Amino acid sequence: MTLPTAIGPNSTHARHGLSFIVILSALMAFTSLSTDIYLPAMPLMAQELQGDAELTISGFLAGFCLAQLVWGPISDRLGRRLPLLIGMLLFVAGSAGCALSTDMAQLVFWRVFQAFGACTGPMLARAMIRDLFSRSEAARMFSTLVLVMAIAPIAGPLLGGQLILFTSWHSIFWLLAAIGILMLLALRWLPETLPAEKRQHASLATAFRNYMTLLSQPQFMRFTLCVASYYVAAYAFIAGSPQVYIRWFGVDPQHYGWLFALNIVGLMGVSLINRRLVQRHALEKLLLCATLLAALAALGLAAGAGLRFGGLLLVVLTVLVFFAMNGIIAASATAAALDAAPQMAGSASALMGSLQYGSGIISSLLLALFSDGTPWTMAWIIALFTSASALLAFGAWRNKR
Repeated sequence: MTLPTAIGPNSTHARHGLSFIVILSALMAFTSLSTDIYLPAMPLMAQELQGDAELTISGFLAGFCLAQLVWGPISDRLGRRLPLLIGMLLFVAGSAGCALSTDMAQLVFWRVFQAFGACTGPMLARAMIRDLFSRSEAARMFSTLVLVMAIAPIAGPLLGGQLILFTSWHSIFWLLAAIGILMLLALRWLPETLPAEKRQHASLATAFRNYMTLLSQPQFMRFTLCVASYYVAAYAFIAGSPQVYIRWFGVDPQHYGWLFALNIVGLMGVSLINRRLVQRHALEKLLLCATLLAALAALGLAAGAGLRFGGLLLVVLTVLVFFAMNGIIAASATAAALDAAPQMAGSASALMGSLQYGSGIISSLLLALFSDGTPWTMAWIIALFTSASALLAFGAWRNKR
């Protein structure tokens, strides 16, 4: 497989190439696809393997979190494409291991292994955007990618729900392995965005010290913790919604995907609007408005769940508003955070992704510890961490002013 030469910020291919956007969107979607596609099968998996299926999400996020910290400095040193190539190979092997698992412990192990490869997709896609685009252009590009990558969380639960109608949950992971092979082939058309002269030539030990530098940067950490807090809430919904919708409200597993897809449609609509907003307003202002709206929706969800009024309709509507705001929050916070560390975009993207997706471990564990079978646990986790995200966004906005 030949490696294309690196491209620069003014490259027409980078800015307008359809294949470039589609491949980056697919890489960004690896996290949601790897989890969302088997959400309808989680109750069945828990019953068949006699274990807590939510641990498969925790295991995946733990591997996803730790592996990024390794891949970030490596990508700053070796470029973006080689780590992607290795990552896709690991993802395929991990998916096959999941499909062949016969108990919950095996499945959790292979989910961790799968995550070591899957994490290279979104992490290096973010770094490649930062390699090529300025602050506001990067936010606009992230919004564009969200529009395309949103196909995965819409199609994933729908496809997974239909697969378990005709075959076992094992086929879901065989399908993920096949998708990994297709992505591996698609890397042939993905250019290198970090030329040799811009790569870090210090030792990897020195490169890992970049994390301490990043952790001490208030501007970078403020935006990173803002989006990480929001993602604790988002993963509380992702991990808790099968129990709430299917077990509590009695939604058919095959119809669960439609309710999940509704949130992604909202996210796509807000992302489309955000492509224009980032050209007219400061990222800090957009981030504050989006987190406040999400927090209000989350508090409404918690009130309804705690007082047991509104039923399924209230849950669906409040989650729709909460989830749709991700179209602004993820794009604005990511672009602003990476702009604070332009010389080590790989490490910055890795640390941000590690905290962002690793934060989902918190929600999965809280659900496992405190779930009472009702929507209440999911609701208060979403409300608590979305409110924290809004407070951090307020701090960023006030600092900007």
